[in-house]
Amino acid sequence: MIKLLIFGPTGSMGRLISGLALEDEEIKVVAACDVAEIGEDLGIVVGKSNPDQIKISDVKHLEEIIQATKPDVMVDFTTASATEYNSKICINHQVRCVIGTTGLSDGYLKELDELIKKNRCPCVLSSNMATGTNIFFKIASLLATYLSDWDIEIIEAHHHRKVDAPSGTALTVGKLISEALNVNFEEVAKFGRDKGPNKRKIGAKQEIGIHSIRAGDIVGDHVIIFAGPGERIELKHQAHSRNCFATGAIKAIKFIQNATENKIYSMTEVLNL
Repeated sequence: MIKLLIFGPTGSMGRLISGLALEDEEIKVVAACDVAEIGEDLGIVVGKSNPDQIKISDVKHLEEIIQATKPDVMVDFTTASATEYNSKICINHQVRCVIGTTGLSDGYLKELDELIKKNRCPCVLSSNMATGTNIFFKIASLLATYLSDWDIEIIEAHHHRKVDAPSGTALTVGKLISEALNVNFEEVAKFGRDKGPNKRKIGAKQEIGIHSIRAGDIVGDHVIIFAGPGERIELKHQAHSRNCFATGAIKAIKFIQNATENKIYSMTEVLNL
């Protein structure tokens, strides 16, 4: 039985993950931390008809909560600032992490890797935990190796509440394509285009365009255009609901419980791709 700590159970992703975790026979939710609905029953908050006796705790008391409940794994899909702070406390207490938060800083990612090795406490970190998205990543990398002289553009669309842009998924696929082409992503990435003369550098090794749309309640669309002379290929992934992300998070929770290497794992490893 995996003892699980959930961060942000009142958020969109937190509710879905909490609901799945409460029903899973391999998982025991021992704590849920948030900044809202403190003291409310987790089961009721996520829409279940019966209470489950887990009360939402104030995240300000995280260390005491960890000491009292002794979780094996935590899952966090909250905000970058909260994740960067709370995950370090968890790792220092040897609580393994599953992190789906996007917009994390480069400095934090470097520190996270060092903390994992120091405390021998592995982590799954992914901008997108949906199975289909990770297959999308793999196909995109493969296509890029054959189409390096074509133009590559990435277009992502999300709901108007999303804070970070471009999406973590768009950045991930851009970096994977860059790796496949053996170029530096930071040097070839072009984020949108300014008004006026702004000619594209021809070929993916010269420029990878990344563009963001924020509108309505779009869950998450990603399109990669591979455009050559007289033809093009479009690779597209659409998330119809957030359930695909929550299901992937549950897979990651079960995976990290038994992980043996003290490192940051990706969903490619979780899904054995």
